[in-house]
Amino acid sequence: MNATSAKNVAVIGAGPAGLIAAEEMAKAGLRVTVYERMPSAGRKFLLAGRGGLNLTHSEPFEDFLRRYGGRAEVLHAALESFPSATLRAWSESLGQKTFEGSSGRIFPEAFKASPLLRAWLRRLDEMGVAFQFRHRWLGWNEAAALSFDTPKGKIAVKADAVVLALGGASWPRLGSDGAWTDILSEIGVDLAPLQPANSGFEIEWSPLFRERFAGTPLKRIALSSGDTSVRGEATIADYGIEGGAIYALSSRLREEIVTNGSATLFISLRPDLDREALTARFASPRGKQSFSNFLRKAANLSPVAVALLQEWAAKEGRRLSDMPPGELAPLVNALPLTLSGIAPLETAISTAGGIRLEDLGENFMLRKLPGVFAAGEMLDWEAPTGGYLLQACFATGVAAGRGVIRLLSR
Repeated sequence: MNATSAKNVAVIGAGPAGLIAAEEMAKAGLRVTVYERMPSAGRKFLLAGRGGLNLTHSEPFEDFLRRYGGRAEVLHAALESFPSATLRAWSESLGQKTFEGSSGRIFPEAFKASPLLRAWLRRLDEMGVAFQFRHRWLGWNEAAALSFDTPKGKIAVKADAVVLALGGASWPRLGSDGAWTDILSEIGVDLAPLQPANSGFEIEWSPLFRERFAGTPLKRIALSSGDTSVRGEATIADYGIEGGAIYALSSRLREEIVTNGSATLFISLRPDLDREALTARFASPRGKQSFSNFLRKAANLSPVAVALLQEWAAKEGRRLSDMPPGELAPLVNALPLTLSGIAPLETAISTAGGIRLEDLGENFMLRKLPGVFAAGEMLDWEAPTGGYLLQACFATGVAAGRGVIRLLSR
């Protein structure tokens, strides 16, 4: 008999971090039960794959690691032990081959999350992993047993080790509502406040602009904040602006808003044309065209790009047609947008904050709670979209699972 086969482990949370921790521990012979407050597993995982499941990214490891900013050093070992290539191999072992997109992002060939999740749950079932759904974790009772609220009332569960994988607090209707923060803070676990990450930002659009352009994409643009610039796409929202290029700057913009009450985002509408080229185009004769049509044709600007310039001019009390080409050209590629607020946490793609990594020991075990490990989005790290979010959830889940194995094998 395996030395760990008589040991019972509770995994709380049936997202990617919890499920991969369960798989890792079941391979070692541990008896694993996954507890989940929702009626089924992987609900946010399925949502993430609705537009194409971006599992990870193909860029070199050192570049990949830098995406985690100030948390890169603490996450280094976990990401190195379960890197992008290993995640791809894992997906393919479940019958879901992967491919690399033009931007380096990695997707399963099915492009969706559902085939991968179905195969994964079948594997876990074959490995003997048990699931208990509609079980909301309430903390620990007086006897140090796990307490759950279930459809049949409260129950207590004794476990030899615990992996917490409860997610953050974005999209709470899918299961991650951040209620665990109260449980852990009451027993002295050090938590950073939960904040929106990869979120949109509020802009006070004029009613006309909002009505006409909400939902309109901005393609092939560049965005900058401070000394950081990114290329990509964004989308005009009724409340402001959102999208991949915005998410890449969200940490910086969020901190600026928290500190100063607002932030300035600069948008380059034609980043492939320099100032001289644009000036020359705007110096050409306009003829009988309206100025909006002239801008659109001279610089090949989309209607929403022209409207953004007009929106800025109206707020500044300016007329674009009165601006000389030498002043208009730099505005096109450094149009300032004032961000007045952050989109609500529940609408963000992911969550910043959570259990401070300094409060964790080896393999993400809580220093104040020996035998209790944590993984995934409930830890205090953040990263942009592009595969970095799921990769770190998987990697920390594997690390926590291996930590339990080491602990219970002693």
